[in-house]
Amino acid sequence: MEAAKKRIAVLSPIAWRTPPRQYGAWETVAGNITEGLVARGWDVTLFATGDSLTSAHLHAVVNRGYEEDTTVDPKVAEYLHISEAFEHAADFDLIHSHYDFMALTFSRLVDTPVLTTIHGFSSPQIMPVYQKYHDGYFVSISDSDRASGLNYLGTVYNGIDLSLYPLQQEPGDDLIFLGRIHPDKGVHLAIEVALQSGCPLLIAGIIQDKAYFREQVEPHIDDRQIRYLGPVDVPGKNALFARARALLHLNTLPERFGLVLAEANAAGVPVIAMDLGSCREVIDDGRTGFLVNRVDEAVSALKRLPEIDRAACREHVQRRFSIDTMVEGYERVYAKIFDNELRNQTCQTTSSSDIPGIPS
Repeated sequence: MEAAKKRIAVLSPIAWRTPPRQYGAWETVAGNITEGLVARGWDVTLFATGDSLTSAHLHAVVNRGYEEDTTVDPKVAEYLHISEAFEHAADFDLIHSHYDFMALTFSRLVDTPVLTTIHGFSSPQIMPVYQKYHDGYFVSISDSDRASGLNYLGTVYNGIDLSLYPLQQEPGDDLIFLGRIHPDKGVHLAIEVALQSGCPLLIAGIIQDKAYFREQVEPHIDDRQIRYLGPVDVPGKNALFARARALLHLNTLPERFGLVLAEANAAGVPVIAMDLGSCREVIDDGRTGFLVNRVDEAVSALKRLPEIDRAACREHVQRRFSIDTMVEGYERVYAKIFDNELRNQTCQTTSSSDIPGIPS
């Protein structure tokens, strides 16, 4: 069946607007998938906040994300939002969920197939839900971030809109950190690299762990060598990329994907990342950045930055992490689902026709 005749519901999170103004990786990916599908002729409805921006049909029951409007109760908003999508399930040929484990609990209540893109396993405590619904349809965002026993139909890497990140031909003088201010993201290690190398460091992102920021980040902020800029939007990211020698991503836990790695490379900025999780799937070691295991290795990698061709960084992202590449991957997954659903319907029809008294 042609793409335009298939009706897809994309269920985006509602912590932030889709696409987000600043932080919001899952909303970014859901928005990019939606726009990519529409551009390729699919009939798409985006379930997201009412202030979301999309060329698809927008369906909303919550006006603003609960992280942006403190009057919104997160759990109430989430379940109003998720249930709304599933109450309209019959209107669609597929529900493509970006809502983690919660949406799975609705999946067996509808006949419409549900595909879940797993953006990461936030806690071992959520795994019983995945184990119960293990026979659903799943996609991983990296080969490294998978759980055993789930019915994965493939890995589809996240895609970014390269038009948002122009190539920065010349390196700047600063090291930059972009991401959540949280121990998992290794801001304290980026600070160590800056202090050991004598390079200035610009830090940008939401403060997710206030105690960590207060104890391990803030004491080093002197507004000269170490500066904290707060959260930034896309123009703010580009301003940082224009000043960047390299992006430091010294994550302390395995990375699930790391959108900022692709965004920085799209702008031609080399990335120095810990060799944990998906970093080796996103970064081409020695070509678009360097994979390291310790702070001293990251400091040494700074000396090798002139080896990196900035145009090659962007070409790498264009080939592997563009919206088109991502959507083509999802189209292949959708085809598997539609074929499987058709086979199941055929088997059910055949079985019924073999039973006396049941019309075929």
